[in-house]
Parts: sequence; structure tokens; C-alpha cells
Amino acid sequence: MTERVSVPGPAGGQLVDRFGTVHRSRDHRAVSAFGDAVVAVAAHRSDPAAAIDRALACDPNLVAAHALRAFGGVILARAETVVAARVAGEAARTAAGEHDSLTTAEAALLEALDPALEGRLLAAADILGRYLQQEPQALLLLKLACALRFIGGDPQGMRRTTTCVLSAWRTDAAGFGFVLGCHAFALEETGDLAGAERAGIEAVEREPTDAWGLHAVTHVHEMTGRTAEGIAWLERTRKQWTGCNNFAFHLAWHLALFHLERGDHAKVLELYDNEVRAVRTEDFRDIANAVSLLCRLRQHGVAVGERWQELAQVARRRRHDTTLLFATLHHLLALIAVGDRGASNDLLLALQRIATAEAGDQGRVAAAVGLPFARVLLSSTDSGQPCWPLDEIAAALQQLGGSHAQRDLFLRILLERAAQDDDVATVAELLAVRRTVKRDDCFADRLTKQRVMAPLPAGAVAGAAQSGP
Repeated sequence: MTERVSVPGPAGGQLVDRFGTVHRSRDHRAVSAFGDAVVAVAAHRSDPAAAIDRALACDPNLVAAHALRAFGGVILARAETVVAARVAGEAARTAAGEHDSLTTAEAALLEALDPALEGRLLAAADILGRYLQQEPQALLLLKLACALRFIGGDPQGMRRTTTCVLSAWRTDAAGFGFVLGCHAFALEETGDLAGAERAGIEAVEREPTDAWGLHAVTHVHEMTGRTAEGIAWLERTRKQWTGCNNFAFHLAWHLALFHLERGDHAKVLELYDNEVRAVRTEDFRDIANAVSLLCRLRQHGVAVGERWQELAQVARRRRHDTTLLFATLHHLLALIAVGDRGASNDLLLALQRIATAEAGDQGRVAAAVGLPFARVLLSSTDSGQPCWPLDEIAAALQQLGGSHAQRDLFLRILLERAAQDDDVATVAELLAVRRTVKRDDCFADRLTKQRVMAPLPAGAVAGAAQSGP
């Protein structure tokens, strides 16, 4: 759709929203409602769908509104949300056909939609990144590009993107706090923990609703082992993040991890029931929070009662869905936890199909890490030998997307497996990999007490090296 691009002045049926994005529209109410949708996306504070509906009720041909709905379906990463995203994508193209030309932001969204709907998330992020070089103040393009790179496993690209646009923003511009929050998280995921903490705190000071910057600081506390500070930070900002959408469940998950490190298992279970899994959705992010927390509790020898059963029911319904391998592997963990070998095998077959079909990014990810990791999980239930070198799986985990904190579950599972096999060399190697991003915790301490690895030197902090993008 790039041939339709034009960048005319403010006249001629164009309006500028509160974040400086130009739209082909004459309806101020539509553009104002679209601004509300962008805030919902940036702040993780509500479902943008209602604001998108209001915008389209005022201007059915508001291209960006249709496109944002499509990207939302892609990022939710379930089979049915991708189907809905394709419908919204067609509506965006139809709306574009009603205009003689598109603004730069509209053209960017429309062009990036094609690869996004095909499952080529990083290609879509690349397109948005190129347009951000022309319009670095386009907050929505930045937030979408970062989201695609996050679930696509490209933190270095995320950092390049935020670094590029940051210098073009005025500190008093609307949305600057959100941009700084995106940058803070990118810094954390690429190893600059001190810079991430500074940027995240500033982001929240400038924009109190910036849950992503708040989240970045939480990650720094987790990676550096500052458990008491992490709890204090989340409790001090509780009024800010409990007003979020389901992102509040994820921040409650982080709070639970801190209490788990303290050994307060009763508090962890309380948080699970009342905040992490209080609403039993099928959103893969919510399922990942729940599965991950229950797995960690099991690793600590804590009984969790019947909590696995509800997650396994979701996983059975999702066992053929390989839209996002990060989600698929969490579903597999739930099935294994309840001993459902039949559904587990169905899921394994689905992984085999996508690994050989070369369908989008996830086909590549399935072949590189998803399928090998799944085979290790299933072989461990039979006390068989792993089907793939554990160190090679560990090296490929980043491709699954998510954060270091989320993928740490997978690394912990690999470590447990190596320890069960009395593979001292692999345990040592995997602990060394883990220490590049995270200070030793009670889980690592348990392994070192088994004399499989020397303890981390006193005063050493994971991520102390300020790695570049």
C-alpha cells in the first residue's frame, strides 16, 4: 500500500490526534475517540475495543481504527483472534479505498498488516520501524512495533527502535512517558539494568499510568535479586497497576514471584487465587502467568490442590492452536501436570505440523526450539533421554518471545532435567547462561547445594555489563 502514501498539510480532510498522528478524517469525535484507544493500548488500562467502536461510529472509514483492531487480534495470538484480525484488516483496506491518499501513519499500519496477518511478526515490526524514521513521534506505531518484537523474541530490535525515536521526542510532549517506559523495558531485556531502572522510574513520574515503565523497574528488581525492594515497589504503586486491564494479573504474578523467593508460599497461593487467576480467561498471557506460577510452586515442593485442573481444561481446548509457541508450551505444561498424555500427544503433533510447514515466524520457532523443548518435556515423564541437547534448547529460548523473567521457567525446567540426569556439566553450563541475565536465587542455591556448581561470587550482579542493542 505504500504507493498510496501522501504527507500533505493539515487541510484537505485531515485531522491530527493528541499524539500528533495525522488521519484522513473530518470528524473530530472519531479522532478523539481513536486517541482514547491509543491511550488504552499504551497504558494497558482498558480494552481499546470500546474506543475503537466509538471512533468508527463517527467515521466508518477511519483507517487507523480498523488497523488497530486488526493488530490487536494478531497480538492476542489465538486462532480465533487472528481470524477476527483478518476481518478487521479487510475493513481497513476497504476504508483506505475510500480515500484518495493515505497519511504516513495510515500507510504504515496498512502495509505492516499483511505480514502480521501472515504470522511474520518481525517483518511487520520492520515496516513500522521504517515509518518511525519518518514519523518518530507516532506513539501507536512505536507501541505496536515494540509489542511485535516482544512476542517475536527480538529485544535487540526493540531497543534499536526505542533508541532511534527517543531523541525526536520533547519531554513535555503528550505520550513521552509511555515512550520512555518502552525504552526502559528494552534496556532491561538487553542487559542495561541500571539504565532501565532510571528510565522506568522517570517514565512513571512523568506518566503515572505507564504500567510498562513500572513493569520494567519490577523486572530490574527481579533480575538483580532485590526481593524486598520489588515487593515495596509493587505495593507502593499498587493503585496505579491495579487499574490496568489484565496486565494487572501479570504484575500480581511478579509480586507472587517475590514472595515465592521469600518462601512465603501461603502468600503466593493467596495472590494466585485472588489476583493472578481471579478471572479465568483464555488469554495466553493470563494462562502463562498461572501455569508459570504453579510450575514454580511445584519446583519448591508446594502442593497446589486442584488448581491445575482448570488450566488443563483450557489447554485441552487449545491443544491444536500453534498461533504462538510461547503460549503452546504453557498449554503443554498444564496437560503434563494433570497427566493428560492423549492431549499432550495431540499438541505435539500440532507442533510437528507447524515445524514442517514453515508457516510464518512460528514455524521457524517450532523447528528451532518449540518442538525440541516439547519432546524433552514429554520424554521426562517417561524418564527417557532428552531428544535434543539441553544447552542448544537453552540457547534458542529467546526465539519464543516473552521476557527473561517469563522464559526463566523454561530454563529452570531444563536445569531440573539436567540435574535429574546427573549431567553436572550441562547444569553448570545452564546456570552460567542463567547468570548472564539473573542473579542466583533460592532455586539456583538449591542446585549449588547439590555441589553441581560453584556459587556466584559475592557481590556479583547479573546483567552488570551494559550490553548494547
